[in-house]
Amino acid sequence: MNDPSPAAWLRPMLAVHRRALAAGCAAVLARTAAGLSLPYLVKVGIDEGVVPGDPDALSWAVLGCAAVIAVQAAAARIETLALARVAQRMLHAVRSRLFAHLQRLSLDFHERERVGGVVARITGDVASMQPLVAEALVNLVTSLVTMAGVAVVLVVLDWRLALAVLAVAPFLAVLVAWFRRRSATAWRRVREASAAASAEARESVAAVAVLQAFRREEVTLGRLAGRYGEERVANRRPIDLASMFFPAVEFGGAAATAIALAVGGHRVIDGALEIGTLAAFLIYLRLLFDPVFQLSELFDSVQSGTAGAARVAGVLAQRPSVQDPPAPVPLPAAGAELRMSGVRFAYPRADGEPGPEALRGVDLVVPAGHTLALVGATGAGKSTIAKLLTRCYDPDAGQITLGGVDLRATSEDELRRAVAYVPQEPFLFAGTVLDNLLLGKPGHDRARAEAALAAIGAEPAFRRLDGGLDTPVGERGEQLAMGERQLLAFARLWIDAPGVLVLDEATGHLDEESEERVQEALRRLRRGRTVVVIAHRLTTVTEADQVAVIDGGRVAQADPPAELLAAGGPFAVLHDRWLRSAAAG
Repeated sequence: MNDPSPAAWLRPMLAVHRRALAAGCAAVLARTAAGLSLPYLVKVGIDEGVVPGDPDALSWAVLGCAAVIAVQAAAARIETLALARVAQRMLHAVRSRLFAHLQRLSLDFHERERVGGVVARITGDVASMQPLVAEALVNLVTSLVTMAGVAVVLVVLDWRLALAVLAVAPFLAVLVAWFRRRSATAWRRVREASAAASAEARESVAAVAVLQAFRREEVTLGRLAGRYGEERVANRRPIDLASMFFPAVEFGGAAATAIALAVGGHRVIDGALEIGTLAAFLIYLRLLFDPVFQLSELFDSVQSGTAGAARVAGVLAQRPSVQDPPAPVPLPAAGAELRMSGVRFAYPRADGEPGPEALRGVDLVVPAGHTLALVGATGAGKSTIAKLLTRCYDPDAGQITLGGVDLRATSEDELRRAVAYVPQEPFLFAGTVLDNLLLGKPGHDRARAEAALAAIGAEPAFRRLDGGLDTPVGERGEQLAMGERQLLAFARLWIDAPGVLVLDEATGHLDEESEERVQEALRRLRRGRTVVVIAHRLTTVTEADQVAVIDGGRVAQADPPAELLAAGGPFAVLHDRWLRSAAAG
């Protein structure tokens, strides 16, 4: 995945908060200006108060210092509040934009990227941007203004002394450029290693039951330890760079101070320079190098934030492979004929090039209100057909139409209203039964949910629950039995009322009693709808209006089940195998 510069999308987001930014920057300028006046007041206090013995001049200098400190405190508060508010609002906007963009990306992106890696973009990478947005902005403005102001003041105070001190500037400039370039690369690797470790950990936690069942705890621990080891090694490089850079900056500052003290001291002894001016010069010199130290100390967090921002920019740069047309065509409101004509498709490889063809000229027709069962061996192309019918992908050749309308000619929202996909294991969100029932129609009420359960004959199953519709389902619905999850998913579809259903076998993991309830609910749900079902059980096949045998990405047979049995061939072989399996069970 490419990681373009984040500046292109960060700048417009900052522009939204330009008023708060202006207030914060104004406070920064006020605080910086106040800080620049302090050494001059010290000079005045020494040269006009201490040296000549004038207590009034000394008192005025002290009062001036107190006033300046008060201005600095007030400006610092305004600066902190304004810029911190901008940072928090912007990070919230970045997270929201990133998550919204992820939901718009096509299925190929989500199949290519690991879930843990995607979650790391939303959480860790965005969080790492906080110093980039808040601290970096404040310190950058403060440091640049301070360094420019101090440089001018040093020249005004004594240009000869300033020229001697600034001899170390080229050394520092080269050092900063070297560190910035090297640390940027190092922190990019840290973010990548961190995301990989996060993805590995997330996958291991999600699959803990499987790992325990197959006694893979030690192997998984070793693999995860390896990922964390890679992250540790990646973190070592920024530390190594910092261990060389910071002492070098300290040395440069100390060298400049020593030069100023040596040259300035001799000029004071010679009477060419006032002692107060030398004291002010040394303080200003410290102010000149303080921003360098601050920026240096901030480099690590800024580089981490820049790397995170670049990774976020990489996701935002992705575009859905399935695009809406400029002028979408509406689909039929109810179930309509579904047709695949000469459809060919190959899944894209990681490099973007097409892989081997998964479908090779598929022709299928499902009349309105009919049910087509897809059967065939694993990898034959059944699931690929389901993904194309729901437009997770577009075919490479041929077309898929619903009611005569090419699916590529309609919008994604229109398609989702008309066509629904039901996986073999339905996904439920943490919440109550009612929350999940009204997922697609949140504006509906409890009565609508109860009517949906009654319509598919599932009301008794949920009436037995202690909390009824208010029963928590747990994460991914784990508090419900598999049959109850399927019934809830069917009732949810009844409320959503799509005209076309694309189903993976809904009874593949159920016992006989649960299968019977689910099959009855499915019969009711199918009435009046056009249905394509990936069939794994004989019951589903025999109840279909027609059956298509998929073999090697092609349609080997397609007719009503009775005719296919009479004709013999691949379907008859599958049918006999189902019968033998049922007898053996």
